[in-house]
Amino acid sequence: MAKRVMFYCQHILGMGHLVRSTAIVTALANDFEVLFVLGGVTPQGFSTPKGVTVIQLPTITSDSNFSQLQTCDDAEDLERIKQIRREILLCAFEAHRPDILITELFPFGRKQFSFELLPLLDFARRQTSSGGTMIVCSLRDILVTRKDQPEYEDRVCQIANRYYDLILVHGDPNLQHLGETFLRSSDLVCPVRYTGYVVQQQPVQLVTTVPAPQPNAARTIVVSNGGGQPLSGHLFLENCLHAAQQLQSVLPLQFHFFAGPFMEEQAFQRLQRLASDIHSVTFTRYTPNLAACLKQADLSISMAGYNTMMDILSTGVRALVSPFTGGGDQEQTVRAQKMAEKGVLNILTPEDLDPPKLATAILAALNREPVRIAFNDQGASNSNRILCEYLASRNSTCSNVELELAPTAQA
Repeated sequence: MAKRVMFYCQHILGMGHLVRSTAIVTALANDFEVLFVLGGVTPQGFSTPKGVTVIQLPTITSDSNFSQLQTCDDAEDLERIKQIRREILLCAFEAHRPDILITELFPFGRKQFSFELLPLLDFARRQTSSGGTMIVCSLRDILVTRKDQPEYEDRVCQIANRYYDLILVHGDPNLQHLGETFLRSSDLVCPVRYTGYVVQQQPVQLVTTVPAPQPNAARTIVVSNGGGQPLSGHLFLENCLHAAQQLQSVLPLQFHFFAGPFMEEQAFQRLQRLASDIHSVTFTRYTPNLAACLKQADLSISMAGYNTMMDILSTGVRALVSPFTGGGDQEQTVRAQKMAEKGVLNILTPEDLDPPKLATAILAALNREPVRIAFNDQGASNSNRILCEYLASRNSTCSNVELELAPTAQA
């Protein structure tokens, strides 16, 4: 009988969690029957993996401060949607009967989704046939620092130690150790395994691409804004557009802007109108394969989210990054500082986003040599390998226990 995995992913404002999770389940499909459960909005043009069964829960999002859950339709009752989602999850688990249940980020995040995840974990733990379901957390390299950090870490340890068999950290401990942003990592009872970084290995169908450079052509700059929903990203793009306008008479440049699939339509149209007056700019919503665009670029200007940083590292493109700091979130700042220390990129401070200063920073970045570093980019395939190993070991242990108990049972 084929091994089965149920992978839960709830993305909120952006799409970083969705992109990373999709790369992982694509690798898992090599050895497992995968049920991929999505709880957020999937942007148009985003491809789900072939050979993977996808369940889309009624979507729930959050406000920009991550403080309040919202339905996508104001007419829908949030509590009713919660109940429906909870029922769908339990029915999906019972129908799929996974050997492994993976929750992306939880319990290290997504506390607001405890209403459906704790019942799911309880249900999974009650399954006793064949050793029960192995419960795994899929976790990025850096966690968000909380105002109530001691209480937060205590809650995470309680849930992890009660339910979880394994934690997969999608990073490299030589670059970023879990203990740097989760101080009680040594109190976690289950094993913590580092997979390396998750990078999209298989190109997907592109919505928009950057043309390959031609001899004597203008140098190419890609400006990306992640999911595109936070207001700080709108200002970031506007300042980049003004800098592009200032530079069009200085140097032959071609800017390709990706505003983000979740940017509110009115804001997108306003920025698109501004871009239409700048002959060196193309302005579109989204590409599902940013790495393919960066391979053709001379410079990337972006936020510093996990997936964008992986695309920068894997392509070796010069980079300027403006870390997102909304709600006091320092995750992107920590990641950017690590890479800046290695010479991979330069960090744009809020003051650097003033268009004249930004234009100067762009010229300086174009004049420096790209820096590439060696890093483990096999996080997706390593996740698959580690899960296969742990599942085989677990099943072997359960079989041995059954053999040892058999004579007693017969007696």
